[in-house]
Amino acid sequence: MKRLVFLVVFVSFYILTTTAYAAEFMKQTDVGKGRTYSPAVVTEGGRTIWLSGETAITDLNGKDIKGDFEAQVRTIFALMEKTLKHTGGSLKNIVTTTTFITDPRNGPILSKVRADMFPDGKFPASAMITVSNLAVPGMLIEIQGVAVINDKCSKSNPCIDPD
Repeated sequence: MKRLVFLVVFVSFYILTTTAYAAEFMKQTDVGKGRTYSPAVVTEGGRTIWLSGETAITDLNGKDIKGDFEAQVRTIFALMEKTLKHTGGSLKNIVTTTTFITDPRNGPILSKVRADMFPDGKFPASAMITVSNLAVPGMLIEIQGVAVINDKCSKSNPCIDPD
C-alpha cells in the first residue's frame, strides 16, 4: 500500500512539474530587447485561470505599504502566486497581464520586479495602462492576469514558427 501511495504521489509530482509550464514564449524582437514582456505567448489546450485584478496596500506581514510602489508590486505577485498555487499552478503559468499604474515613472521599477519574478526570461505578454487613481488612496498599481496550466505547447511540441 505504501508503494502505491508513493507511486501515485511521484507520478502526480512528475506530471505537474513536467507539463505545467509548457507554454511557448516568443523571443524578444529587436524593438523589445531588454523589456520584461513577450511579444506573444502561445498555448494549446490546458486549463485557463483568469486572475482578478490584484492590489495591495499592506504586505503579507500586515505592514502598511501605501505609496511604496515596489513593495506593492512584490506583494501583488506574491498574492498571485498564492492564488495560482490553489489551482495547481504558479507565476510560471501566467501568459498575459494587464497592469494599471498611477504614475508612468514607476515603469522601470515594475520592469525590475518582473525580471525578478520571471528569472528564466519567459515573461508574460502584457499591457501597461496609466490611470489617474485606483480604488483606495495610496494604491499605486493593480495587476490582473491569465494563466494556462498543462497546455500542449513545449520545446518538443512547438506551437511557434521559428521564422
